[in-house]
Amino acid sequence: MSEGAAADGGDHPTVLELQAVARTYKTAAGGLTVLNGASLSVGRGELVGLVAPSGAGKSTLLHVAGLLERPDGGDVLLEGRGCTALADRPRTLLRRSRIGFVYQFHHLLPEFSALENVVLPQMIAGRTKGEAKRAAAALLDRVGLTARASHRPARLSGGEQQRVAIARAVVNRPALLLADEPTGNLDPATSETVFDLLVQLVREEGMAALIATHNLALAQRMDRVLTFEDGHIRAMTD
Repeated sequence: MSEGAAADGGDHPTVLELQAVARTYKTAAGGLTVLNGASLSVGRGELVGLVAPSGAGKSTLLHVAGLLERPDGGDVLLEGRGCTALADRPRTLLRRSRIGFVYQFHHLLPEFSALENVVLPQMIAGRTKGEAKRAAAALLDRVGLTARASHRPARLSGGEQQRVAIARAVVNRPALLLADEPTGNLDPATSETVFDLLVQLVREEGMAALIATHNLALAQRMDRVLTFEDGHIRAMTD
């Protein structure tokens, strides 16, 4: 872990906690409140689904939870440590070392190979190039891409690109994995394969995972499913 960024809370049972988080955006028509006292918690090794219509605020919530945006009220706790009042540098170090992100569109760097895309975040976190290459190769082997490791993203299928993106997200062994529609750009069969891989890695590594998805069938395979209502978060019932 870089520069001691991950706080002493490595064994804290609750990895992510949002406490009455509020977020309002300024628009030409006035304030647009997206989060209005939103609260949730995600424990170590737990997969939590987040299901809501487009525009309800799922991406905003993930940005706030991932320390990419500051809430206007409330607090974000990561492994028991309050993060909202932290200065930019410690927030950035926490985000790099303790949080992994997977998006609907893989956002791989097109000029780098699959292996290099997984090497890069490790080097940013302070690993040597040799260590990073070995870890990247081992993880790409786990996700079934050893034969494609030298290929750039343009030569990979959509499912292969997303598997590389997942490997990149988990290679630094984050405590928290945040995923925004990770299978939303894939056909049903590939979605199943990618989701199964995501679940396997979360379970094996003991990460906490908060996964936004429109896919109710996938969401119902998670430990809990949450949804939005008027800026609040509530459990989703059948």
